[in-house]
Amino acid sequence: MAMLPVADALARILAGVSRLGAETVPLDAAAGRTLAADLAARRDQPAVAVSSMDGYALRAADRAATLKLIGVSAAGRGFDGVVRPGEAVRIFTGARLPQGADAVQMQEKARREGESVAILEPVAPGRHVRAPGLDFRAGQVLLTEGARLSPAAIALAAAMNHGAVAVARAPRVVILATGDELVEPGTEPGRDQIVASNHLGVAAMARAAGAEATLLPIAPDDPQKLAAALRAALALRPDVLVTIGGASVGEFDLVRDALGGVGMTLDFWRIAMRPGKPLAFGRIAETAVIGLPGNPVSALVTARLFMVPLLRAMQGDPMAGDDPARPAILGADMPANDERQDYVRARAAWTADGWMVTPMNAQDSSVLRALAAADALLVRAPHAPAAREGEHCRAIPL
Repeated sequence: MAMLPVADALARILAGVSRLGAETVPLDAAAGRTLAADLAARRDQPAVAVSSMDGYALRAADRAATLKLIGVSAAGRGFDGVVRPGEAVRIFTGARLPQGADAVQMQEKARREGESVAILEPVAPGRHVRAPGLDFRAGQVLLTEGARLSPAAIALAAAMNHGAVAVARAPRVVILATGDELVEPGTEPGRDQIVASNHLGVAAMARAAGAEATLLPIAPDDPQKLAAALRAALALRPDVLVTIGGASVGEFDLVRDALGGVGMTLDFWRIAMRPGKPLAFGRIAETAVIGLPGNPVSALVTARLFMVPLLRAMQGDPMAGDDPARPAILGADMPANDERQDYVRARAAWTADGWMVTPMNAQDSSVLRALAAADALLVRAPHAPAAREGEHCRAIPL
């Protein structure tokens, strides 16, 4: 099977993806989730005119004058009287503007004298006043279907007076790492073993994309035990099954055959990219199956480029398939590229010329330390010519 271009591989993964069903969750449990319906404000914000400063509520027509203090308006405890000519009310930030007042003078430009206040500078009508509906009006749609609920969006939904929201059901992801050489972190590896890391990084990435991730015990390189592990994974009814390792061409790369044995229809295998060429994708009934390569950098880069968009698309994100790369400035010379699309680990920094990305020295697909220290993936197209420092390029922020 020929190597597939990256864009074609992603298009095939996302083809025919249906959004998962919706569920209603409390707002304090909705961070990172994806809205399943538009969200409209249930109230005006603010509902009434309020002060934006600590100071004195007054009539702007009084100009600079000594005014009689007739009360106090505090947040949550407004003044219910009426401000008439020659009068003022002590007011605090967020407090309701009393009837009759049309401006607030900040306390730094006033001097209290017993039960009176000297206004040292005149103030224009509306000064330091937040008008009703300044932020939003009841009925306004402020968060749309497919929006991911960031901390700021959670706060906005709360201000809109929503205690619960309808969100897309979190995709169920089951992750199965494979290989006799792997042991769990915290375990002493044997002479020919290494500590497994990919499955934890992939699970963290899935959860950050809004999924529920379940990690299965590491499966050995034994056809019968591997098949049993896959059946156990499918019994959990995942929306996405992610295997890690065993998808290359070696004698002990058994996962593709084992997946075929439990009913997977293979869509493609091998992508024209570096790192991460031996990525497989297929389906077992309604379950999407992604076979990630076993090298740490390869596994995490391909998970970012293919698993994350799939999970976002399942939750209704309209931008799930968009190109994540953005314009950048090259921070070092680069040689000409071969037939594979490169994702070069890079440091990024803002300079006078723009967002500059500089390739790191360590690019081997086993060097996890470099990926953890990287700020970006510098994207080099297949057959890209040599490039010089300062030229335009594209990179994916990490």
